[in-house]
Amino acid sequence: MSSLLLTGIGQLVTNDPGVGDGSPLGLLPDAALVIEGGRLAWLGPAAEAPEADQARDVGGRAVVPGFVDSHSHLVFAGDRSAEFAARMAGQAYEAGGIATTVAATRAAPDEALAAGVARHVEEMRRQGTTTVEIKSGYGLTRLDEARSLAVARQFTEETTFLGAHVVPPEYADDPAGYVALVTGPMLEACAPFARWIDVFCERGAFDADQARTILAAGRAAGLGGRLHANQLGPGPGVQLACELGLVAVDHCTHLSGEDVSALRESGTVATLLPGVEFSTRSSYPDARGLVDAGVTVALATDCNPGSCYTSSMPLCIALAVREMHLTPAEALWSATAGGARALGRDDLGRLAPGGRADVIVLDAPSYVHLAYRPGVPLVIEVLGPAGGGGFPTGV
Repeated sequence: MSSLLLTGIGQLVTNDPGVGDGSPLGLLPDAALVIEGGRLAWLGPAAEAPEADQARDVGGRAVVPGFVDSHSHLVFAGDRSAEFAARMAGQAYEAGGIATTVAATRAAPDEALAAGVARHVEEMRRQGTTTVEIKSGYGLTRLDEARSLAVARQFTEETTFLGAHVVPPEYADDPAGYVALVTGPMLEACAPFARWIDVFCERGAFDADQARTILAAGRAAGLGGRLHANQLGPGPGVQLACELGLVAVDHCTHLSGEDVSALRESGTVATLLPGVEFSTRSSYPDARGLVDAGVTVALATDCNPGSCYTSSMPLCIALAVREMHLTPAEALWSATAGGARALGRDDLGRLAPGGRADVIVLDAPSYVHLAYRPGVPLVIEVLGPAGGGGFPTGV
């Protein structure tokens, strides 16, 4: 088992407050680290670096933890660029557009779905994402949801059953029948391929009572609960997520003071998806207010063909800083350690001896450049182990 020494690190972000400057990012200047067997064997001041089998000088560049994208919808077929163009011409975004992707996904063979996921995963990897969560939700039949999750499981252990995305056209007059399908035969077929169960609790999708029923069934099947909530307007979803003690609730665009208090008191992570607001010309969530209130915030892409077709975590960081008033440090933490918390993981989103070597090298002297230079491909190297939600990358 060979070891690799990275030296010449101008700024190392560890996300360990016990390291370096004592900040939440645990910044260490003039640093080095050793990777062995996909794990971090050592990190610290460059002057104290041990020997290794190989050595590489990164020339004063910044090194940060790999991004943890805790919300994506990568198993799909078809194209919705015309819908995007219509939105840019003034048409409002509504949940019903999902049906277009459902039809295309049902018609696509497994091989085509897997090729699409592979393409998007590679896009993510090139931009520094080392862990991704992938949802189903574009099949909406027992067979198509199960095969979607089987495809997703080829790429990550962080898979989510989202049969409750919308009610499909064939159940338009029988939503109770569809909930029975989701909580019965569909869940039974999908649970072996999933870690999580999710519900789109929103107008045009599922109400709070339906969401509660679906999440309870998922819990009984051994799946952790997640929730899309308060994206299109105020609603009961965030309160429901907090009441049920879900690890995370996603979107959180329209929040009341009571919602914010519930998030803080429950410890439920608010996963914000600024690419959605960018792509739909909608109001951004109040990330500044959430952080100031003591709520844990994560950032994710929500990469999907309809409301947000971006795979770029650096873009989400830049949007969080520019449009949602997070500091560059807060945005980076939310895209790494925050994403790990949204997945209930303590082995991701940070750099520590003995931990996973999910490491990205930036062509910049500081992590601040992720927001300072939006749209610039700053990630020049990605190192990390395979498995556990991560991708096979680097050495």
